[in-house]
Amino acid sequence: MLKNSGIDRLIEIMKELRNPENGCPWDLKQTHQSLKKYVLEETYEVMDAIDGGNINELKTELGDLLLQIVFHAQVADEVGNFNFDDICNTISDKLVSRHPHIFSDVKVQDADEVERNWELIKKKKENKKSLLDGIPRNYSALLRSLRIQQRVAGVGFEWSETDGIIDKVKEEISELTEAIEKKNSKEIEEELGDLFFILVNLAKRYEVDPEEALQKTNDKFTKRFGFIENTLESRNETFEGKSLEYLDNIWDEAKEYFRGISVNSENK
Repeated sequence: MLKNSGIDRLIEIMKELRNPENGCPWDLKQTHQSLKKYVLEETYEVMDAIDGGNINELKTELGDLLLQIVFHAQVADEVGNFNFDDICNTISDKLVSRHPHIFSDVKVQDADEVERNWELIKKKKENKKSLLDGIPRNYSALLRSLRIQQRVAGVGFEWSETDGIIDKVKEEISELTEAIEKKNSKEIEEELGDLFFILVNLAKRYEVDPEEALQKTNDKFTKRFGFIENTLESRNETFEGKSLEYLDNIWDEAKEYFRGISVNSENK
């Protein structure tokens, strides 16, 4: 018998799918490890729905992501580890403990102080030796870098002025140039990493998501390169034998074309 609430219904359906006697063979063979990739896939699809601005699609994709959580909860419940209620209570307890300015008598001045308190409470509650413990290495490099720098900034370890960051960017470019001149691949890798890291710090300063910024540039490049491909095709030409200068001229045409589309869209 299915219960009335949406989440109760979903949990009951999952129990039926995992029923050893007459459940779904595919669902029955899944484990935490085998399901891991789906959590990531569904997260990306949620992000695409948000970027696409389609609310109905977002609702659907959030449901798919929630399914993965319920699935993991059911797998764990079957061996007595934890269940869905445990998951909900754990995050509820965490939210209350991390917001003493809401659920107790702690006073804060602004969002920055909230963030500093969050990190300090987190370190204390989770008995971490380092403030940076617990940041997954499986994050994308940009996201991991951002989380590292957000945490240390939470305790005041950051430049007070943007000029300091810009100077560091220039310093890293200079060091990268020296490594390139020496043709030392190991040093080039290290200096590129340092440059990426400080650029993430610059993004953080201006509340820019570096992952999102790079994705938008990827999208922009993809559209412009597609313009080059379409232009060559319309001229019955191929890339073969074309100089960079020739292709760069088409690239400039692409920039003007998409800039015009953007302006027209904004004026509508």
